Amino acid sequence: MTDHDIDYSDIPATDAKFWDKAQVVLPPVKTHLSLRLDEDIVEWFKRQGAGYQTKINAVLRSYVQAHSAKSKA
Repeated sequence: MTDHDIDYSDIPATDAKFWDKAQVVLPPVKTHLSLRLDEDIVEWFKRQGAGYQTKINAVLRSYVQAHSAKSKA
């Protein structure tokens, strides 16, 4: 798909007022570390394709969020 193929007709125009409340959102800081994981776990994530480290991070984040919610209840 090229830019020419995109239909912009249903997107409202923006003006300065719209951007007045805009905020810059920086991505979270990443920490470089060495972590030992079971070989089969790493291989499974690698088979999922590019971005396997990001996927591992997402699984860990989901776990933390689930357990944080339980501890607050």
